[in-house]
Amino acid sequence: MALPLNETIGFIGGGNMAYAIASGLLNKGVVKAEKIWVSATNLENLRNRWCPLGVTHVTTNNKEIVSKADVVFICVKPQIFLQIVGDIKFVAENDKNFHVKLFVSIMAGVTLDRLKENLPLVDSSKLVRAMPNTPMQVGVGCIVFCRSCSTDVIDALYENVKFMFGTLGLAYEVKENQIDAVTGLAGCGPAYVYEFIEALADGGVKQGIPRAMALQLAAQTVMGAAKTVLDTGKHPAVLKDEVCSPGGATIHGVHALEEGSMRGTVMNAVERATNRAKQLS
Repeated sequence: MALPLNETIGFIGGGNMAYAIASGLLNKGVVKAEKIWVSATNLENLRNRWCPLGVTHVTTNNKEIVSKADVVFICVKPQIFLQIVGDIKFVAENDKNFHVKLFVSIMAGVTLDRLKENLPLVDSSKLVRAMPNTPMQVGVGCIVFCRSCSTDVIDALYENVKFMFGTLGLAYEVKENQIDAVTGLAGCGPAYVYEFIEALADGGVKQGIPRAMALQLAAQTVMGAAKTVLDTGKHPAVLKDEVCSPGGATIHGVHALEEGSMRGTVMNAVERATNRAKQLS
């Protein structure tokens, strides 16, 4: 597929996730900055954050996004979704080219049925639900997505969205009933990992390593371990055993983690985040 894509990409909501998607696409050369439109309530904040990316089409008018873009990412908080429905409906009723639009919702907990219920003027085949995470901005994100209906017809716009997701990291097309669990695991997961990196670095500082060096070492260690899992295909338990020599320093450290119930705590975090995503729906 030739790069960059020719589609105009719109974002309703210019927060962290929208920024991560856009900056990732720009870094990969998938779209050009002049093909991106973004809306939010504070124009000054939009300009300050997005203009350094080369994105100059910033507005407080959601209708502009819906009328200009081929693909519209809905990147607002779930609780304010209904506030933007009127803007989408207005354009749907007045734009003769509206039928070519593809809407991609990244709102946690907002089901495809809820999207269809609130956007009756949008062809259900043009509704996509996705759950990305913020490491997309550096090209190593996780994205799962599904659409509201299956079809054998080749939809070029949908295929291009799948391609865009694939350039941003690991992308899976899944069943909708899996998305809440992925939210708890991969959508929220970076926050868990950041806490671990911070704690790992703090441990190094306690032992006398300078703060800046400790953070670099901790982040590189996590990145290296993750890449080893992905590249070797080995189970993490096997890789852990390869590091733990009998009576050595590593097994003593692992014992301390077990005493702190690290694995159970992380599993509980995924479960609680998953349940919250379900509550939002």
